[in-house]
Amino acid sequence: MSDRDDKLNKGELIDIKSLIGNADGGDFSLDDILAEYGHPPQEAPAEPEEAPGGQEERFNTIDLSTIPRPQTVPRPKAAARSGGNVVSFPGGRAVQPPEEPGEPPPPPEEAEDLPPAEEARITPFPRKRNRLSALVHDLNQRADDYAEHMFEEDESIDKAEVRRLERLIPGTDREELDDEPPSRQWRRPKRQEPPPPDTPPQELARRYGKGLKWMRTRVLLIFLLAVLALVQTLAPAAGLIWPAPLDQPAAQCALSSGLLGLGVLLSLDVLLTGLARACFLKFGMDTMAALACVLTLADGLQLAASAEPQRLPYTLVCLAGLFFLVHGAYHNRCALRLSCRTAASSATPYRITLDPGRWSDKDTYAKWSGSQEGFGSQIQTDDGAQRIFRRFCPLLVLGDVLFALMASTGGGHPERLVWALSALFTATTAFGGTLAYGRAFHKVIRRLSPSGAALAGWPGISASRSGNCVLITDGDLFPPGYVELNGFKVTPDFPAERIVAYTATLIRDSGSGLTTLFHNQLRTLGGLMRSADNLQCHEGGGLSANIRGDQVLVGSAAFMKLMEVRLPQGLNVKHAVFCAVDGQLAGIFALNYILPDTVFPALESLMLEKVEPVLATRDFNLIPAMLQQRFRLAADKMAFPTVERRRELSDPEQSHEDGILTALLCREGLLPFAEAITAAKRLRWAARLGAALCCAGSLLGMALAAYLTSVGAYTSLSPLNLLIYMLTWLVPVWFLSGWVHRF
Repeated sequence: MSDRDDKLNKGELIDIKSLIGNADGGDFSLDDILAEYGHPPQEAPAEPEEAPGGQEERFNTIDLSTIPRPQTVPRPKAAARSGGNVVSFPGGRAVQPPEEPGEPPPPPEEAEDLPPAEEARITPFPRKRNRLSALVHDLNQRADDYAEHMFEEDESIDKAEVRRLERLIPGTDREELDDEPPSRQWRRPKRQEPPPPDTPPQELARRYGKGLKWMRTRVLLIFLLAVLALVQTLAPAAGLIWPAPLDQPAAQCALSSGLLGLGVLLSLDVLLTGLARACFLKFGMDTMAALACVLTLADGLQLAASAEPQRLPYTLVCLAGLFFLVHGAYHNRCALRLSCRTAASSATPYRITLDPGRWSDKDTYAKWSGSQEGFGSQIQTDDGAQRIFRRFCPLLVLGDVLFALMASTGGGHPERLVWALSALFTATTAFGGTLAYGRAFHKVIRRLSPSGAALAGWPGISASRSGNCVLITDGDLFPPGYVELNGFKVTPDFPAERIVAYTATLIRDSGSGLTTLFHNQLRTLGGLMRSADNLQCHEGGGLSANIRGDQVLVGSAAFMKLMEVRLPQGLNVKHAVFCAVDGQLAGIFALNYILPDTVFPALESLMLEKVEPVLATRDFNLIPAMLQQRFRLAADKMAFPTVERRRELSDPEQSHEDGILTALLCREGLLPFAEAITAAKRLRWAARLGAALCCAGSLLGMALAAYLTSVGAYTSLSPLNLLIYMLTWLVPVWFLSGWVHRF
């Protein structure tokens, strides 16, 4: 190339053909190769060269010296070669030109415009680009490609066909899957206690029913004892005079202790249960009540043995506490018995489980046919209020002992120790300890039992916090008997038994809720089910399959229009099932959907609890548009998955091993399903809030009692004043437990 540059600069005559090569785009000529490597070129032959098109053309020689030279002559790319970027021609030897000392290498310049023949022979050298420039270049290239092809798809789509499909195919909702990895759990997982034995519900119902009437009687007797203690406390203020020898203060203290002793005997089973919990470090309000009664008895006996007692023991407060304690335990046993009886009423009940991440990565309630397994184990576990008290009551016991020691021995009054312990433990024993869950649980179970629903203990109730969705199937909206066949018509080209059998077969294989209806109709005609192949469920609201060589289509009117099956003119059937064989309409089955009145309050209760209904229906007629137009349901607040996802969510064979049992249902319909979910959520909230109120009242009562005992304020810390304080904190818990079932 250096020799060629010299010739160009000297203005020698060269043949243009030697620059551009053969017209046919072949390889370089021998003269070009020799000139490249420094050999003198051979003389061109005088004969004209035949052009590829068959015509002879003669190339004239041009004197390059007559062409005015530009100020800067661009160098060919080969002139700026470096030692590491040399591409040798086959059969040749690359010669590198010597570099002049002190002269920097010339900057790379753009290559001259060459004909396509020579441009194809150029081997581009690799060019180094940073990441940013490569990214910008890639984005520009993609944008250019998109701009070139953006109108190709739009031109190929028939817009009228798109509008037709949008009108006939119902819209579906997509799942919002969370692609982010789960957050790291910093807290240590909770230690799981061994579950109780899975006793059958029938046996548990008999166990909880034993002694229930006597327990109710004991509640009334304890209430009478509390009334007597109240009369004894109010008698001096009312001016009543007790007959001798009850008019003596020591006798009054002995009488008060006797009343408390009778109350302890009547509630001995509940108090012993509380003390037994303490042996396993499971303190509760029943444990606090047992300790308060023991210390109050000791204080009463000490006052009765003294010469001139100036006060009465806290018998009135302890008896009132025993009344509410046993009353709450009675409510809890009634609720457990009623729940077990309801669960035992069916050998194969429906199970409501909370499956994690079932729909849109949310915990979803599902109803499926199963057994009573796991119900007996969950129903025997501790309730939510008791679980809170197990963590809080040990702190109360420790605080009561420390403050009693500080108020008596620490203050120089050791004779006040028993009184301080009695006052502190009585003030910290909340009246609503067993009512927070027991009474609320009983109210809820009495609401659910007529509907055939039974909650499966606290584990299922506690897990309801994360339940955000619920799967609703065909049988939930329209139980058996709420869809009727008003009649059918078969075209004369097909026998009636054959068309009914075809339709019943496809509906049975699809798992639709219309299976029983069409099966009964087929039995009426004396027909038999067929064997279908290649069953497909279409998004447009229909089914297709092959039956004995016939292509059978079963679906709604919109599906038939979508499949271009001609329907009769003036067809006025609101809800029907159409059957077509080989593209020809064969039968029409008119249906009458009757929505139960209980569906509306059921859906309303679910939405109030922020539980999203997910339509996992298999009946192709049950789409949001039909439910909203025909029955005025709030279908826009319901999720409607694709047909494949609906079949997956409603598959009766799907696994529910990871789900937590929430309740058992013994009746069909959406009402017991929705009521069980709503009751579980409200009961969880009410039990936790009630337990929190009890803890707050106990903590504040401990602080007040500690201060009053430290200053020896016997009058301010009287039994009547303490009773009023305890009842004040009971009022919100009482109303909360009576409100939970009102939905």
